[in-house]
Amino acid sequence: MDAAEAFLLPQDLVFVDLETTGGNAAYHRITEVGIVRMESGEVVEEWSSLINPECRIPPYIESFTGITNEMVAGAPRFAEIAALVLEKLQAPPALSPAQRAPIFVAHNARFDYAFLRTEFRRLDVNFSARVLCTVKLSRRLFPEYPRHNLDAVMERHQLTCTERHRALGDARVLGDFWSKLRGEVPEEELAAAAQIVLGANKLPAYLPPELADELPEGPGVYRFFDGDGALLYIGRSASLRTRVLGHFAAEHSDAKEQKKAQQVRRIDWVETAGVLGAQLKEAEWIKAQKPLYNKRVKSQSDSFTLKPLEQGYGVQLVAIADLDAAELAGCFGVFHSQKDGRKALTDIARAHSLCLKILALEHSDFGEQSAGSCAAYQLGKCKGACVGKEPLMLHNARLQMALSSLKLKPWPFPGRVALQEGRFEYHVLDHWMYLGTARFEEELAELASTQWHAGFDVDVYRILVRFLAKNPKIEWHDLRDSTIRS
Repeated sequence: MDAAEAFLLPQDLVFVDLETTGGNAAYHRITEVGIVRMESGEVVEEWSSLINPECRIPPYIESFTGITNEMVAGAPRFAEIAALVLEKLQAPPALSPAQRAPIFVAHNARFDYAFLRTEFRRLDVNFSARVLCTVKLSRRLFPEYPRHNLDAVMERHQLTCTERHRALGDARVLGDFWSKLRGEVPEEELAAAAQIVLGANKLPAYLPPELADELPEGPGVYRFFDGDGALLYIGRSASLRTRVLGHFAAEHSDAKEQKKAQQVRRIDWVETAGVLGAQLKEAEWIKAQKPLYNKRVKSQSDSFTLKPLEQGYGVQLVAIADLDAAELAGCFGVFHSQKDGRKALTDIARAHSLCLKILALEHSDFGEQSAGSCAAYQLGKCKGACVGKEPLMLHNARLQMALSSLKLKPWPFPGRVALQEGRFEYHVLDHWMYLGTARFEEELAELASTQWHAGFDVDVYRILVRFLAKNPKIEWHDLRDSTIRS
């Protein structure tokens, strides 16, 4: 952008608002579109239409927007009005090509823009526009305020809306907000802020410019490839667009990050219904595809856990691959190597005045256990299990308590289950093993019947334990029957 362009105030704008069946453009559909066209500060056209989404509107969405399944039953499908919507978003054909690109304005604009691009893409229609987000514009102009959602903007600028959460009503509010800014903010300041927001998150010249438009706002996993097709990196995010574009931000100071970004020549991605699907898919891809810049994942055979001794008192380091699911339920911790496991146990023992000798962590210079007391007992840091002053049963009870925070969780479900995320994704898991994700009944039936050796995937375990702790009421489907449980 040159100095002159920085002070050009956008004149041709379309203020757009959509109502939808949900928040993910890949799986949800539009139920209403509202458009307000403004040229040189004057409203020249208003238009709206209900749209039949060809699927059910969830009850909570009906309650939120007031748009019911009955209202859209007789409305046109998007395919039937796509040409008209495209016409409303573009300039009249009589104008020159340079004038046929009105700026697409919306609140949290990438949401509305992504939904429209997805709908057009289903019809093999390429739609793109320069996008101005009024949330980002408000933040840039009024950084002293913490909230910039539409209700906060309306309250701050004394704007009113007779049909809040309806497409045309909200689009009108955005037009009113722009008019308010034109009247209250110096033109050069408003123009500069708008141009900065319009030019934000541009990709480097060696990547296709349309990629910034293609990237979805929702959760998913992505991959970077170099010019020869070699896989450089796999990542995930709750917002694919924000995360991917962030890799190419000019302010990166990390040399490794800059080197990686400069090698990227192709990017692909898979959208997911939520963060759980993104985490599971990322872990699966990294293990299978071994990208250059990701941290190397330890194999299952390299992971160890602390298993209580079957005879006697104490614990022993055992390879996870040698244990079945029932045995793992009584173990403690997951360690990438025997060295890591021994260090963790040593640190815990010292913190709780446990005996290193009893735990087989203290040896003589010849590699054998020394006679007599342990070194810690002589320093007053062991309660004497090594010399019979503390009963071994009591010592073992203290050991179990000290390790309790590391105790591996048992599989919390009756067997193979499908965890439902969003309305359309089912993650099929069996005793800490991820079998795959289904979006259709046929895929779910196939995964439910797949023969799979029950095991323990360290990465899946960690992902699920964290997720289930935050989402204890997630819906799950017992694949032994057809009952949905929650």
